[in-house]
Amino acid sequence: MTTSTRVLVIGGGLVGAASAWRLAARGHRVTMLEQFTLGHQHGASHGSSRIFRHAYADPTYVELAARALQGWRRLERITGLEILERTGAVDHGDPAAIQQLTRSLHRAGLEFQIVAPRDAERRWPGIRFDTVVLHHPAAGRLHAERAVGALWRAARLSGVEVREGATVRDIRSSASGVVVALDDDILRPDHLVVAAGAWTSGLLPEQLRLPTLRTTQEQPVHFRSLLDLELWPSFIHHPGGGLGTPGGIYGLGSVDGIKVGEHGTGPEVDPRNRNRRPDPAGILRLQEYARSWLPGVDADSADPVTCLYTTTPDHHFVVDRVGPITVAAGFSGHGFKFGPALGDLVADLVDGRGPAIDPFSLRGHRSAAPLAG
Repeated sequence: MTTSTRVLVIGGGLVGAASAWRLAARGHRVTMLEQFTLGHQHGASHGSSRIFRHAYADPTYVELAARALQGWRRLERITGLEILERTGAVDHGDPAAIQQLTRSLHRAGLEFQIVAPRDAERRWPGIRFDTVVLHHPAAGRLHAERAVGALWRAARLSGVEVREGATVRDIRSSASGVVVALDDDILRPDHLVVAAGAWTSGLLPEQLRLPTLRTTQEQPVHFRSLLDLELWPSFIHHPGGGLGTPGGIYGLGSVDGIKVGEHGTGPEVDPRNRNRRPDPAGILRLQEYARSWLPGVDADSADPVTCLYTTTPDHHFVVDRVGPITVAAGFSGHGFKFGPALGDLVADLVDGRGPAIDPFSLRGHRSAAPLAG
């Protein structure tokens, strides 16, 4: 049985809220600090949609997605909210990338089909395909803001104290413990979890060194669909076939239209004072992409929205513990789908259940990046 401890979680976005929920569910006394309010648009957890998929070349992410799927369904049962809608997903582009994903899904025993481009275009008429197509039917789309709201609700139901508008000014760690200074309070938890997104590096004590975290402002758009929403799978267009965009293109249906974006091409920003102005060049690139590859949208209807990526050098996450501090950061534009599972990984570390998973440990970062999306 887990010994109850006083755990302070900094950050009320996806990972912070998931961590607070899972820690409280295990019997810990948890306080969660959010410098803004629920549903704010300053970080990486806002908006109407995110992709859920298992299709990664690295089996670590495939297994983590399976764990996350169970977590999302548990959250739906607890809150009575629909969060994850199964739509299937399609990958196309570089044949070598598709082959890697196919092997990974096969090893995991997950259902998939290989579809010829012409057959795929008949099945999903909103998309034009360039090479062999991988269809993964268990994939889908998450309602992002609803998901975070549900995590807050589950956390509170589990006994988490939530403090909004709570800005952390300083964190100090010594042999005597952790001290967290707010504007109007001093907190001394038994354990500290820092899941503050783009603000993480600026909060941590000097002795806890992370890989360099790069925060960028990305420029997805929503297009008006010319088709019923039910005809849209989530999709990833990998560079290397008929596409030259570094990082590829992702897309999915949402209540706001068909969301389409480049992966990780935005300029570096400071989250404390970014302007959130749309990037005309980025919007134009996505419109040109839509005219070439997405016959199911009105390319002239692009409605821009900005968001943040906080990316590690190897694009693997950081979820690790050093003494009384656990850090969850650097989700590199592909972490949202794993939310509940990331909360469990954090709780495992706080409980002392073994070391961090190798790709996510502070010592385990490598140069090869996972296929994102």
